[in-house]
Amino acid sequence: MLLAAVPLAGCGTPPELRNTAPTAVPTRAAPSPAGTPTFTPAPPPATGLPGAATPTADSGLVAVPCTDGPSGTRIVDLVRGRGGVLPGGARVRVRTGPLCAGGWHYTLLDVTGHESLQVVTEGRAGAPRLVTAGTDVCTVEVRAAGPPGIRTLVCDGGSAGVPGA
Repeated sequence: MLLAAVPLAGCGTPPELRNTAPTAVPTRAAPSPAGTPTFTPAPPPATGLPGAATPTADSGLVAVPCTDGPSGTRIVDLVRGRGGVLPGGARVRVRTGPLCAGGWHYTLLDVTGHESLQVVTEGRAGAPRLVTAGTDVCTVEVRAAGPPGIRTLVCDGGSAGVPGA
């Protein structure tokens, strides 16, 4: 039992994660009225992992209404056109979206006389690429390459108007 503990004895909290007292680096300030320079301590360094950033909607963690993504009309045109998912005469209404996360988009369409159609696209607003469309869009490509915000909506039962969510 002692042998199992010995290899771990050298392990511990990495230096960059240890909560050590911040060191103040003096910075030169303007001379005092007496003509003697004074020194002011610099602010302590930020804590946390080096290079760690606060997550934002841009990072794809959360799907949010698109401000710089394709319009609902563009998505409908895509699934009617090259995608060939809908016939040209089908009546379609955008129920939810498009929602954007990390360059991907999710849209829920109501199709008269049919089940709701989920659409996942990715790419530029003016030229999105159809990733998948259907009643179950949690495909291998979405699971493997989609950002977390889209995967949450379509694979993990997110609640942005997805049927059954």
